[in-house]
Amino acid sequence: MSFVTFDPAAPRDSDFAGPMRHPLGGDAANGMWLSDTEPTSVDAPKLRMERLAKLRAWMARAQYGGILLFDPYNQRYATGTRNMFGYFLRNSTRYFFIPAEGPIVLLDYPQSYHVSTCLETVDEARPSKLVWSSVSGRDEETAGPFAAEIADLMRLHGGGSKKIGLDRCSHLQALALQKQGLEVRDCQGEILAVRAVKTAEEIKCLQVSMAGAEAAVAAVRAAIRPGVSENELFAVMYGEVIRQGGEFIETRLLSSGQRTNPWFNEAGGRRVRPGELVALDTDMIGCFGYFSDFSRTFRCEPGRPTGYQRSLYRMAHDQIQHNIGIIKPGLTFREIAERAWKIPDRFVEQRYTSVMHGVGMHGETPFIAHAMDFATYGREGRLEPGMVVSVESYIGEKGGPEGVKLEEEVLVTETGGAVISRFPFEDELLGTEI
Repeated sequence: MSFVTFDPAAPRDSDFAGPMRHPLGGDAANGMWLSDTEPTSVDAPKLRMERLAKLRAWMARAQYGGILLFDPYNQRYATGTRNMFGYFLRNSTRYFFIPAEGPIVLLDYPQSYHVSTCLETVDEARPSKLVWSSVSGRDEETAGPFAAEIADLMRLHGGGSKKIGLDRCSHLQALALQKQGLEVRDCQGEILAVRAVKTAEEIKCLQVSMAGAEAAVAAVRAAIRPGVSENELFAVMYGEVIRQGGEFIETRLLSSGQRTNPWFNEAGGRRVRPGELVALDTDMIGCFGYFSDFSRTFRCEPGRPTGYQRSLYRMAHDQIQHNIGIIKPGLTFREIAERAWKIPDRFVEQRYTSVMHGVGMHGETPFIAHAMDFATYGREGRLEPGMVVSVESYIGEKGGPEGVKLEEEVLVTETGGAVISRFPFEDELLGTEI
């Protein structure tokens, strides 16, 4: 077994291991939701333990002796912990060894163990063997010691199995694990499949996250006026996300006027003019790390929308409503693609990339392509109760002056789809204002 030598007089990792040995031990959320809007309806220990149980049940079925999690989203799903999230999205320094049964071992950035060891899901913490390799290009030097330590953990806790799953890592690390006699598998897709169906506590988290995102979008809507810049509007949205207890926004998808066509232009310094459309996508990480993903398009006052703007908006709205209406458990992804709203020819080229996609801790499985794209990047599968999907629409023709982006987040129930997002659509753009 490979251990790190510490000064005998210094505190050891084990001194801090355990849910009640740290000042945050009494906080079920581990300091992850400390605000006046704390969602007391979420049972945080139950949330963590149910997710871990699902993960380990899959491991047992697939005969994994252990898995290594480098992806911060998977780490959070499995253990409920987070640490310097953005940094570890870029640097594979922090990783978890999770056996099918037995102690969960965190290998973390030195001196930061206390952030995670207060939770019942972390049994032991050690210094990472990869602390500097991810930023200094020393994978060749660190891969061997890294693999030796993991192989030792597999011998101790893998139940005799040599099969280990990795969600991501350097190929040099994978090769080093193979040299230790382990059977290395890429398990990212399998983990995403486990995560696709949500528990009741996860759905509560998604609902609270959505409430924060709706507040942020309302703040943007109120701030739209002639002369405001896209960056200023994005800052309003980001600030409100943080104020609501959210964590960060994955994209900068907020654009105005001609920059709404085509979609995927990110916020910049352009200033909004009267009568122009402003479109946004939330892509927000909120309560306990859960994603909130809906889109809206607004119009800058004064004046009234043009007929063309109303036409675009009504088509996008029709697409969303139609595709929500076809959601039904048991329906295959291919059937959804075939039954989806038919995009008028002149808008096909700039269609959104999916009919709908999964939502959990980020945009995830399932991904349901349009029928015309199914052979290219479609995936087979079926909707199941407990899945959450975002139903997408973008309507904008090539060379057109503007486009409309709408999106709704929907829970798949036993009988159909239940919309999670509650932000209203724009009556003046639908032509239904009184």
